[in-house]
Amino acid sequence: MAERFDVVVRSRRAVTPEGERPASVAVRGGVITAVGAYDSELHAAQTIDCGEDALLPGVVDSHVHVNEPGRTEWEGFISATRAAAAGGITTLIDMPLNCVPPTTTVAALQAKRQSAEGRCHVDVGFWGGLVADNLGELAPLHGEGVFGFKCYLTDSGVVEFGYVTREELEPAVAELARLDALTIVHAEDQRLLERAPSAHGGDYGDFLASRPPEVETAAIAEIIGLSRHYQARVHVLHLSAAEALPAIAAARAQGVRLTVETCPHYLALSAEEVPAGATQFKCTPPIREDANREALWRALGDGVVDCVVSDHSPCPPELKHLEVGDFGRAWGGIASLQLSLPVVWTHARRRGYGLVEVVRWMAGGPARLVGLAGKGALAVGFDADLVRFAAEETFTVDPSALHHRHRLTPYAGHELSGVVRSVWLRGREIDLDGPAQGRLLRRDDGSGVQAVRPSGVAQRGNSPPGSAPTLAAAAGDPTESSLFGSSQGPDPSTR
Repeated sequence: MAERFDVVVRSRRAVTPEGERPASVAVRGGVITAVGAYDSELHAAQTIDCGEDALLPGVVDSHVHVNEPGRTEWEGFISATRAAAAGGITTLIDMPLNCVPPTTTVAALQAKRQSAEGRCHVDVGFWGGLVADNLGELAPLHGEGVFGFKCYLTDSGVVEFGYVTREELEPAVAELARLDALTIVHAEDQRLLERAPSAHGGDYGDFLASRPPEVETAAIAEIIGLSRHYQARVHVLHLSAAEALPAIAAARAQGVRLTVETCPHYLALSAEEVPAGATQFKCTPPIREDANREALWRALGDGVVDCVVSDHSPCPPELKHLEVGDFGRAWGGIASLQLSLPVVWTHARRRGYGLVEVVRWMAGGPARLVGLAGKGALAVGFDADLVRFAAEETFTVDPSALHHRHRLTPYAGHELSGVVRSVWLRGREIDLDGPAQGRLLRRDDGSGVQAVRPSGVAQRGNSPPGSAPTLAAAAGDPTESSLFGSSQGPDPSTR
């Protein structure tokens, strides 16, 4: 008797670890159990033919600010995960700040999980926070399954999540190296920022001058030194300054356990295009010049930058101060969760990259970074997180069609390529108006990643402690080229 599956999804453009090819993906029990030829005789309760629409693994976004509990007027699990699903993202990892309380203690982590439970349309995991006074909380948080620890080397913009000095950072990195936990860093040097010109007014050039490239390069040099000394796993968040790339490449060539991400806005936008007073473009580090943007693209292509994630950092529109257009006063963050995939695809294809590279950067790379060994690829044994993507279709960004809580976006009116038609989470199509089916994920101390809810559901194994996995390999690249060895308002001038 022929083997029977729950669902089979066929596409003439399936992006598998072997490349883009016609294929059929068979699913049973939420897991991919067979990948065959497009016309394979695979019997299932449901068969879906995507035709010429591409079939991708679900995007994994490891840099999202959901802001719940405590700041749900900014965002929240329902709206954030609905926007994620609409954009082809099936897994996100939530940042530890802009929520109240921040995720710097086990109690705060439990409060966040309680807020998220039963309200997520996609799978969600959590980063822990590293601040000046929680060194003793790192091991307990690690034991509770956070995916790593975020710190700021400059003011975060919210009073409840302080930055760490060089003297405070070193013992924390040493402790996290002992745990083989990942340290992820907002790499801007506070002392250099204090010496830079202050940001004010509506001239974007003045704002750019307030956060020059050396602010990033100095901070990155510092964390490279700590990573080398302690053999610690360190990840650079939202790289903007291309000037840091030579030091990053050299450190990785020497075996430093360093990984790097950049974001859609650094790849799609440039300083020359930012209108005066258009504070919806403000983020930190800032969007830099066109030549810098092209250098980031080359670094992605060369494997020096590992992955592309959203840094979805929303706020209520009034905190952008659009009525006065003052870059100094405005909150620094861009909400782009729903648009990340089409934005990156639009600009990648213009530079000769294909869907294989986009999947490597946005699915396999982030999954490997956080240790989600069962996410990010159309391969047997992986979660059946699938995206039907009309890669050749274009659309114009209409803010009213966005599912973010607030729809202010620098991409309004942009024509983008790639329409997300359908998304499946573990083989079940996501209904944005239906019940939430996402799970809360946790790191499982080297033996794999498992769901917090429902209990007893396990996923595939993780890399063993002490290993230095490669991000490119997890994305379906047969070459292993990347080393991994209170509700008080914010201070927007620092964000």
